Amino acid sequence: MTRRLEGRIALITGASRGIGAAVAKRFAEEGAHLVLTARTVGGLEEVDDAVQAAGSSATLVPADLMNMDQIDQMGGAIHERFGRLDVLVGNAATLGILSPVPHVDPTVWDETLALNATVNYRLIRSFDPLLRQSDAGRAIFVTSGAAHGSHPYWGPYAAGKAALEALVRCYAGEIANTGVRANIVNPGSVRTAMRAQAFPGEDPLKHAAPNEVTEIFVTLAEPAFQENGGVFHAQ
Repeated sequence: MTRRLEGRIALITGASRGIGAAVAKRFAEEGAHLVLTARTVGGLEEVDDAVQAAGSSATLVPADLMNMDQIDQMGGAIHERFGRLDVLVGNAATLGILSPVPHVDPTVWDETLALNATVNYRLIRSFDPLLRQSDAGRAIFVTSGAAHGSHPYWGPYAAGKAALEALVRCYAGEIANTGVRANIVNPGSVRTAMRAQAFPGEDPLKHAAPNEVTEIFVTLAEPAFQENGGVFHAQ
C-alpha cells in the first residue's frame, strides 16, 4: 500500500496531545518523518511511541514557543540535518481566558495573541526558506470558528485566530508563484483539553475525537495538493 506522505519531513507544533498528537500519529502512518515540538516531554515521548509503532520515526524537540528564539534555533537545526522542510503544521494554541474584553488582564491578552498569532509568524519567518527547498512545501495552520462572527467573552482567542487567518492569507499570496502552499484548517468541535476548558459542563462524547479530524491535514500536506490560501473544514 502506498503511503501518502512517504519520505516527507513534517514539523508539528503542540504535538504532545489533542489534535497535534493525532496529526502526528496519522502522518506517521502515512510515512512521514516527524519533528515534534511541545512543552511537555512526557507527552512527546508517548506520541513518539505511537509513531514508532506506526513504522515511522520522530525527532522530539521539547520547547516553549513563547521563547521565540527557540523557533529560529529549530530552523537552523532542521537546515543542518535535513536541508529542507516539506510540511509545517502550526497547531499550538492557547484559549487564554473567557472574559469581558475590558476585564482581560493585559498580560493575558499579550500572551494569547503571541501564541495564537505571533508564534505562527515566527514559524513562517524561520521555516519559509526550508519550505522553499522542498519540491512541494506545505504550511498548514489551525484556526477556529471563533475567528468569525460575534463571540462575547472570547476576545483574546478570537482576535488571535482572526489575526492568524489574515497572516496566512497574506503569506499565501506572497508564495503563489512558488512550490509552497499555505492553508488553514478549522477542525470544528473536537474533544480536546482546550474544549473542556472552554465548556466544562458539556458532554465531550458529543464531539469528534482528535483522530477523526486528521484526514484534511493529510490532504493539505500531500505534494499533489495545489490550492493555496484557503480555509478547510475538517467536519
